[in-house]
Order: sequence, then C-alpha cells, then structure tokens
Amino acid sequence: MPKNTKVTQREHSNEPVTESVADLLSLEHPMDYKSSQMSMGLSPGSTAPVKALIPSPDPDLEDGRPAWNNKLEYILAQVGFSVGLGNVWRFPYLCQKNGGGAYLVPYFILLLLIGIPLFFLELAVGQRIRRGSIGVWNYVYPQLGGIGVSSLMVCGFVGLYYNVIIGWSIFYFFQSFQFPLPWAECPIQINGTQAIVVPECEKSSATTYFWYRQTLNITSSIDDTGGLNWKMVLSLLVAWILVCLAVIKGIQSSGKVMYFSSLFPYVVLFCFLVRGLMLKGAVDGIAHMFTPKLEKMLEPQVWREAATQVFFALGLGFGGVIAFSSYNKRDNNCHFDALLVSTINFVTSILATLVVFAVLGFKANVMNEKCVVDNAETILGFLNTGVLSKELIPPHINFSHLSAQDYTEMYSVIKTVKEDSFGELGLDACLLEDELNKSVQGTGLAFIAFTEAMTHFPASPFWSVMFFFMLINLGLGSMIGTMTGITTPILDAFKIRKEILCVACCIVAFLLGLLFVQRSGNYFVTMFDDYSAGLPLTVVVILENISVAWIYGTKRFMQDLEDMLGFKPYSFYYYMWRYVSPAVLVVLIIATVIEMVVSPAGYNAWVEGAERFHNYPPWASAMAYSLIVLAMLPLPIVFIVRHFNLISDGSNKLSVSYRKGMMKDISNLEEQDEQRFILNKNPSEAPSPMPAHRAYLGPGGTQEMTNTNYGTSTKTGYQNIGSPESEL
Repeated sequence: MPKNTKVTQREHSNEPVTESVADLLSLEHPMDYKSSQMSMGLSPGSTAPVKALIPSPDPDLEDGRPAWNNKLEYILAQVGFSVGLGNVWRFPYLCQKNGGGAYLVPYFILLLLIGIPLFFLELAVGQRIRRGSIGVWNYVYPQLGGIGVSSLMVCGFVGLYYNVIIGWSIFYFFQSFQFPLPWAECPIQINGTQAIVVPECEKSSATTYFWYRQTLNITSSIDDTGGLNWKMVLSLLVAWILVCLAVIKGIQSSGKVMYFSSLFPYVVLFCFLVRGLMLKGAVDGIAHMFTPKLEKMLEPQVWREAATQVFFALGLGFGGVIAFSSYNKRDNNCHFDALLVSTINFVTSILATLVVFAVLGFKANVMNEKCVVDNAETILGFLNTGVLSKELIPPHINFSHLSAQDYTEMYSVIKTVKEDSFGELGLDACLLEDELNKSVQGTGLAFIAFTEAMTHFPASPFWSVMFFFMLINLGLGSMIGTMTGITTPILDAFKIRKEILCVACCIVAFLLGLLFVQRSGNYFVTMFDDYSAGLPLTVVVILENISVAWIYGTKRFMQDLEDMLGFKPYSFYYYMWRYVSPAVLVVLIIATVIEMVVSPAGYNAWVEGAERFHNYPPWASAMAYSLIVLAMLPLPIVFIVRHFNLISDGSNKLSVSYRKGMMKDISNLEEQDEQRFILNKNPSEAPSPMPAHRAYLGPGGTQEMTNTNYGTSTKTGYQNIGSPESEL
C-alpha cells in the first residue's frame, strides 16, 4: 500500500478515536468491489486502478478520544478524586471512635478484601471498553445498563452538596486574612451602658458561635428555611466557577489542575505535622490515637464502619474512576495503578490522622489547662467563704502555679472528704483523657475543633489560610472526578461540545444548590450526606461486581486482563471478585438497612447556643428516602425495558477505540492480497491473512464460543474479526 495513503496515515497515528464504527461506516463512500483488487474476478496482470479499501473519512473523525498527556497526570487525577475531605475529617473520627490503632486492623483487612479488588475492576473495565459508566455497563450486560445511570445520579446528588462544603471553605479562607482571627473571641454587644458577651456565644464557644451564627446564620429547625444566606450564595457561586474552569476542557484542563490540587494538600499536611509535633500535648494526642482498644475489634459496628469508609475512600461506584481510566491506552498497567492509588489513599488517611490527633492533643491540653484554672478559682472562692476548709488543700500546692497533677490530687481529696455534698460544688475533674475522647467529625472537626486549635497557634492567620486552602484543593480534586463521572457518559452518548455541557451542568447545579445555602441549608447537607449516596452506591458496586464476575464470567474477564496487561493477574482477584467481595457487600447492604431502620432519621439542630437532636418531620423523611429511591430507580427501569425489548440495548454498537487496529488488519489484508497478485498466486492457495481468532470461555467458563462468519460485511462481522473489544 502506498505510504501516503489515508489508511496508512491513520494506522500510524497515535491518537485514540471516539466515533463508533456505525458512524464511521455511515460516512464512507460505497466501495467499488469490481475495481478492487480484492474482487475474485480480477485477472492476473490486470492494470485496473487500485482504490483504497477504506476511503478517507470525514476530517472530524481524525479527532480522537481525549487521552492523558502522561501517566503522572492520570495518577494525580485518580489520587485527587479518591483522596478527599473524608480522609481529613472522617477517617480520624472513625479511628478515634472505634478503638484507635485497633481500628486500623479491620480497615486494612477490608481494604484488601473489597477495596483494592473492586478498584482494580473499575479501572480495568473503563480502560478496556473506553467509555464512561453508562457505556461500560451497557456493553458488559445491557439489561444492567441502569448501573451507569444510577452512578450518574449519585454523582449529581453528591456534587450538589459537596461543592457547598468547598464554598464554606472559600468563605473561611478569605476570613483568615485578618488578625486576630474573627472566631478567636466571642463578640461583645452593648446593652445600655454595659458591654457584655453575646449570650449565645458565651453558652458555647467562639468558634462554634462563628460557625453556626456568623457563617451559616442557621435556623433552629429544618422547617424554618429562613431565606437565602447571601454570603454563602456568593461563596457557592465562586466554588462552581472554579469547578467549571477546571473541567471545561475535559481532561486536558483538569489534568493540569491536578498537578496543584493533588500535590498541594500533602505539602500542607506535612507542614501541619511538623508544626503540630512541636506543640505542647501533641504527643498525648498521637499516643491516644495509637493506643489500641482491642475489645472494639469484636464489635460488628466497627467492621461495618470500616467497610463503608474503604468503600467511599476509593470513590467506588461514582463513575469517576471508570471515566478517568477510559482515557488510558489499552495496554496501560491498571493493576499497578490500583495498588498505587489505594496505597497512597491509605497512607494519606494515616498522615491526616497524625496531623489531626497532634493538633487535637494540643487543643486538649489548652482546654484542660483552662479547666484547671477555672476550677481552681472556684475552689479559692469556696476557701475564702468558708465552704471548704483550708486544711483540705495539700501544703505543697501553690495556686499561682497550679499544675494538672496538683489539681487532680486536690480534687481527689475534696471529693473524698465532701462525698455527701460534693455534687453541689460543681467541680470538674479536668482529665486530659476526657478532652481527647470528645470525638468530632465532618464540619465539626474542620470548622470548629481544628479551627479553635489554630487560634492558639503562633501566626494563626497563616496556618488558617493554609488549612482552608488545603480543604479547597482536596474538595476541588474530588469535584473534578465527580463532574467527570457525569460529563463523560453524556459525551459518549451524545454529540455535545464539552464546553457547552460543562457550563450547562455548572449553571443547573448552582441553581439547585441554592437549597443548601438557605439559613437551614446545613440540615439539607446532612440529609444528602446521610441518604443520597450510602445505600445506592453499595447496590451499584455489588451489581458491577456481579455483572463482571457472574454474568460476563470471571474466567473471561481474567483472560481479557491477560491480553490487555500482558500478564495474568493473581488468582487472588478471581476468588475476591467471584466470592468474597459480593459476600462482603451483601453483608454491608444488610447492615446498612438495619442501621437505617433502627436509628431514627434526624439531624442536630442549633438551638439557643447548643446542638439538639431533632427527628425529621414527615415531609423531610419522605424527601430523605426519596433520594435513595431516585438514585436506584434506573436499575429496575432499564432492566425491565430491555428485558422486554422496549428500547434498543445498544449492544450491537462497537466501541471504536480500536478502529486503528481494525484498519491495520484490513490494510494488511490488502497488502498481502496485492503480493499474491504480483506473485501470480490464487488467493485461495495462500495462507489466510486474517488474524487468528482466539476462542474464549463463555459466561460459565466452560463453553467455547466462536464465530466463523468472517466474510460478512455487517457490524457483527467487524466485531468478530477486528476488535478485541468484541470479547467484552
């Protein structure tokens, strides 16, 4: 074949392709078989003009599927998506709540049993089929095509409230550029001729008051919307503008953003770790973290929460993992990627926990010292008024330099002597262990506990700016993956410009997100966080597992992986995918449903300077459970309509990421046919130029499935002879 033909140019092009073969063939001109050298009626020595087997396609088809510029961008994107706010404020809380170092044992075991195998599975199917979540599961098993739609809906629900948290971080980021920090002290109000501390702040704390009143301006119940909080509306708008700019060009723009948004949080975490270790009490906090409470490992609740954290830490079921891997080359070592990203995620969780416990250890010491001072003043008052005898105070105790140990000794003596009336004195034990055991998570950790600790840092505005800038970057990395999980399936299914789609998604999401920036918006954030993702995503992932391991066939999938990677994956994955992971996920679903039934549906409301648990009103409960139903509704709908052939399943469409491979086979056919013609051999006497067709095992793993109709010109014929994707 001439070296300058279009077919040869496409063959040697390194650009991936996105169009379907159906689209490709629809744009081709009809072939003149009589003038083609493949015509069996062409006599030897004929000088009939040679026409290209595949005429030049439309120039637009030369624009292939986007690809990562390099492997580092891809790894950073997966790390940025999986390492999010949950690593900073959810994992440390679970570690503190569930036995300290003992919690790491079930977490690591479940990471091996369900985390890494299922993460590897999503990477592999995305890379193999080169489609978003909807296209992938339509291809694997069309009747379960609702998996991709459910993933997309969950991504939408999560993206709506997740970006609100980024908006909160943006607000705190800009508030940090002042000294002293605005949440360092309670505000003063003038009451007549007196200046008094705001009562609501005095009942709680300065950071708690700033969060609930000055930031959220929250109402006392979910029934009272309170109107829009315009400060938060503006912050949410800025957050969506940032997300839109990051994803508007697809992976070409988001890949560049990941260099900063994925790496900067590690710089901040290391800075906080070094600074935290220099603070008084940091060692107490870290020792508290790693002191194992082994009896906790026997509690089923600990294992359930560890499984849930593993599940969400890697971003399974959202579609972002599949979407990112679909832009890889087909021979990329996704097994190495799965191990690397999972390891980075686990190490990041440990690093964030060290930082959090070091800072909280410092905060616990500060609060404990304050407790000692306040109670020592109370005891002095009792001594001066004669309520307590001075003989109760050990002679070596000096109230002007009272240590925590001295106070504990004095407290024990008074409690022993005044046993009958001790409760009336109102003294606190001021134990450091009690402060360390005060578990906080989520917004309570980031915007209250950690923020309060930073007010005691030297140069506190600098550390506050760094901390909230880190939260913005962590959230942005996860939002890029979430938005990619939404846009990629839509772009695969429809011919839409990425820029128009991204802008439209961001505008719609901002308008819907106004629900969360009302004065009662924090209660809706809690509702969406509790109900919109947990159970639906678990169901999505178990169906992903079943469709690959039991419907498509684990043996076939393992063979496909061997063809794709160049080596056979460990048998460990075979047993995990086929037996262990589905069993663990079934138990997790059952435990989640039981937890939802047993635990009352409600939220923590801010009432008169304190948090109080309220049950959801009927309309709010209906809204919460409707989120679960809406997220899972595509699963039965798609199954029913495709089972009864009410809509096309799209299974006869060939993904064209392999078009160049097909063209190469066809061009080789033409070249060899031309050689046989020159050598004056009958084509029927020469070896077949078609690539050997590898038989593969059917879904049951025992029946060999072959197709010998190589001569057909239908799309099925192309699938049989040209594309390795026909095996998936």
